[in-house]
Amino acid sequence: MNSFIGTYEVKADAKGRLMLPAVLKKQMSSVVDKGFVIKRAVFQPCLELYPMEQWQLLMNKVNKLNRFNKKNDAFIRRFTAGVKVVEVDNAGRLLIPKDLLAFSGISKQTVLASAVNIIEIWDKDRYEKAIDDASGDFADLAEEVMGQDDGDDGIS
Repeated sequence: MNSFIGTYEVKADAKGRLMLPAVLKKQMSSVVDKGFVIKRAVFQPCLELYPMEQWQLLMNKVNKLNRFNKKNDAFIRRFTAGVKVVEVDNAGRLLIPKDLLAFSGISKQTVLASAVNIIEIWDKDRYEKAIDDASGDFADLAEEVMGQDDGDDGIS
């Protein structure tokens, strides 16, 4: 599994293409040939870029859901709405489809933010607002999520 690192500011051109920073392209080098899946995020007004391998792992989990359960069927439909396969072109650019640009509000100033094994793609203003809005309760969230003592893994 790849673990991406970093937050990068880039500009989208008029066609919705983003030039990937060299440092990020280097991190993606082992997965770039297989392509990516881009989709709407579930909880935020941003996009998520999945390396194809990560997408397949997620789809294996989704495929275990019983489609004859209405909630599962509705979840699958909404989760996969607007999903597109995308590639990085020879110039190192990623083309974001127009419908996903509209959903995310991306126009020019864009943030690519690592989220462990995927990359979030944000309109810069929306990203800064999301980070600012979350800063007040981040300490409580960190304690709740990461403060469980489930073994000594050397992380403190």
